[in-house]
Amino acid sequence: MAKKADNRLQKPWWRRHVRGLSGIALVLVLGGLVLYFRADWQERWFRWVSTWAQAEAVQQAIPDAGRWQLLCDNLEQWRQHDAARYREAQIPAERQAVIREARATLEHSLVAMMRCWLGTPWAYEGMAARPGEGEIACGYFVTTVLQGAGFRLERNALAQQAAQNILLSFLPQQELRLRVGVPYKTFRRETMRGAPGIYLVGLDTHIGFVIVQDQDYRFVHSSGSHPWRVVEEHSAAASVLERSQYRVLGHLTANDDVIRRWLLGEKFATVTSRAD
Repeated sequence: MAKKADNRLQKPWWRRHVRGLSGIALVLVLGGLVLYFRADWQERWFRWVSTWAQAEAVQQAIPDAGRWQLLCDNLEQWRQHDAARYREAQIPAERQAVIREARATLEHSLVAMMRCWLGTPWAYEGMAARPGEGEIACGYFVTTVLQGAGFRLERNALAQQAAQNILLSFLPQQELRLRVGVPYKTFRRETMRGAPGIYLVGLDTHIGFVIVQDQDYRFVHSSGSHPWRVVEEHSAAASVLERSQYRVLGHLTANDDVIRRWLLGEKFATVTSRAD
């Protein structure tokens, strides 16, 4: 009996505890599966709720040309006011402070201006200049909003360019984030972690705005698929953005030089061919 007891004591520690370790491993695996499927179902539920809420919002969206014009006029007054302050600034710190304040004003106004277009019908050749007064294509939606905000640009020529050329008309190549064949979950996670502000996002045959705020984002664009109008979509329900295998993103309002040129009324030349 003593020898048998000694043999048991001499067994390797992992053999003595293998049953306990197996049980712990099983619990961890099962727990991981529960968390995985729970997260997956939560994601599906959230996407369904977002899509339903979005459909309701689309039905209720009415273009507001009056508010659009009011916002354009108000932002222009602020732009001119801040431009004068920028020119009068004596030191770099003062000019930087003006840039910072102008950025906040521009970001707030741009979001409000985009929303004036919600519900405006889409058309491939749509060139409406005001919300609800005709149809508008995706490129014209972007350039018209920016022109209304006081950006000096060639609205028609820029609207007809490829999406990446539109981004390059404002931002240098090194500030663009190109994602080809990247799963939407990865793109979404990266974008949600980005700095708050207004982005331009180009797809293979499409372009729109991305508003990053509170560690999430919304996609505002003139959609050439259902519901074929200007819409604002939550990141979880942005089906056009999700389906695309080509996405190029640029943070428009993070660039100090963009803000400075906008303030001073400098022209943004249209890029017609990509610089390699």
